Amino acid sequence: MHSLQQLAAFTDTARHGSFSAAARESGSAPSTLAKAVGRLEQSLGVKLFHRTTRQVSLTPDGERLFGRCQRLLGDLEDLQAEASGVRDAPSGTLRINAPIVLGRRVILPLLARLSQRYPALALDVHLEDRYSDIVKEGIDLAVRIGTLKDSTLVARRFGTQGMVLVASPAYLAERGTPRRLAQLASHEALLFRMPSTGRDRPWQFRQRGKAVELQPRSRVRLSDGEALVAAARMGLGIAQVPDHFVTDELARGELVEILPGARPAPLPVSIVYPGARLVPQRVRVAIEALEALRW
Repeated sequence: MHSLQQLAAFTDTARHGSFSAAARESGSAPSTLAKAVGRLEQSLGVKLFHRTTRQVSLTPDGERLFGRCQRLLGDLEDLQAEASGVRDAPSGTLRINAPIVLGRRVILPLLARLSQRYPALALDVHLEDRYSDIVKEGIDLAVRIGTLKDSTLVARRFGTQGMVLVASPAYLAERGTPRRLAQLASHEALLFRMPSTGRDRPWQFRQRGKAVELQPRSRVRLSDGEALVAAARMGLGIAQVPDHFVTDELARGELVEILPGARPAPLPVSIVYPGARLVPQRVRVAIEALEALRW
């Protein structure tokens, strides 16, 4: 029978990528964690980590066990909270994953308010534009944009993201304002290079009730959304970005929306979380706060 201490030592080490980092987090000695993991490997008869002098990485057997341990230890933490009657005062660590710019502009302010309201609530925030495996990585809650694939995860839609075509007033004064999609070909296009594929994201529109995609030629490509907004603000060309990226810039007149009548259909923004687990109070309050946004 493998002790919970061994499983916890393995899970902490896998999450941090080294015995020393996991030891600092747990307040243990690195050697203590290494010995616990070694005993677990010996009892299982498999190698769980590839080890170097500075870090560790999971073997295929380790990957499989890590996913199961995340679920097991998470459920135990939730059961302890339920048994102790902690319902109205969320506690523990809320692990949340969200896209980078949406996370900075929308999610972080919400989490700051939750943190102030619930002092016993700790936050572990992962901002990245890739879709993480939230079960395997021990994420409590993720915010995702776009149509979701069928899975065992629970998804609750709480908002939408529109796409807007923008340019600076100085650029438009010099080059003219396009009034039709066909006129975009004579303008400088600022394109977003998708980190997941390395490809340019096409411009999307809706014309006469139909979806239209354009792949404009460009001299400027950027893989960061906020940098794309900055380039448009500097007058380098026209960019298509999510509407919440440029709320302030449009309000201040630093950018102007072009062809608003050709906006594409907005994308759903959803809360996603594991469906086979108890939903702890720390996750419930985060879900409620996100759904209250309704943007």
